Amino acid sequence: MDWEPKSFELQVTTVWNFPERGSWATHDASYRGNWSPFVPRNIILRYSSPHDLILDQFAGSGTTLIEAKLLNRDSIGVDINPEAIERCRANSSFEWTDGGKVFLKVGDSRKLLFIPDESIDLICTHPPYANIIKYSVDIEEDLSRLSPEQFLHELFKVASESYRILKRGKYCAVMMGDIRRRGCVYPLAFRTMEIFQKVGFQLKEIVIKEQHNCQETKKWKKKSEKANFLLLAHEYLFIFIKRH
Repeated sequence: MDWEPKSFELQVTTVWNFPERGSWATHDASYRGNWSPFVPRNIILRYSSPHDLILDQFAGSGTTLIEAKLLNRDSIGVDINPEAIERCRANSSFEWTDGGKVFLKVGDSRKLLFIPDESIDLICTHPPYANIIKYSVDIEEDLSRLSPEQFLHELFKVASESYRILKRGKYCAVMMGDIRRRGCVYPLAFRTMEIFQKVGFQLKEIVIKEQHNCQETKKWKKKSEKANFLLLAHEYLFIFIKRH
C-alpha cells in the first residue's frame, strides 16, 4: 500500500483536474459522492499549518480526516449517519508517525454545540448536493434527503455554525456542484456560495474542478444526446475567509 501520492504538485490555478482519483493510504473510492483526496490535500497544505485543527462536518468516508492525519493536522469529523462515522473510524485508525489526531462524532452540521466559538483553524468539507445522492433512508436530520430548496434553507444554518466556530483570518473550503431539473441547470453551487457570503464570509477563491470517472456517465451520455443537454462535468470549490 502506498501511504502518500506517488506524484503530487500543489495546484496554482483556479482549474483543478485529477484524472486519477487517488488511491493511497486507506482512501475508499466505493463511497458514492466522496471527493478525490487530491482536493483536501491541496486545501490542507495551502490553508493550514501542522498541528492545526480541521473540521469536516460532512465527513462521509473520512477522506478529509485521512489527509489531515497524514499531514500532521488534528481533525474533527462529524456526520449525521452513524454508519458513515464507523466508516471514518475504520479508515482513519491507521498508525502514522507524527500523524494528527482524529476525533469523530455523530452529529448535525447545523448544531455543532460541542465546538467552541472560534476554535477551528480550517473547515474543509464536501456537503451532499441536495438529494442527488441520498445517504440514508430514515435519518430525519439528513440533508441529503431534502429538495434543493429545503436543502439551501437548512444550509444557511450550516454556514452560520461554520462562521461561529472558525477562527478569524482562517479559511472555509466548500465543494458544491450544480444539478439539473426539468432539463435546465439549477445553480446549487452559486446559491451555496451566496449563503456563505450572507453569514459573513468573504470569497477568497473560486476553483473549478473537472469531474472524472462518474459511475453514471455512460447512461447519461445517451440521454444527453437524445434530449440535447450538456452533461455537468465540473464542480465548484469555494474558498471563504472569515475576516471579522
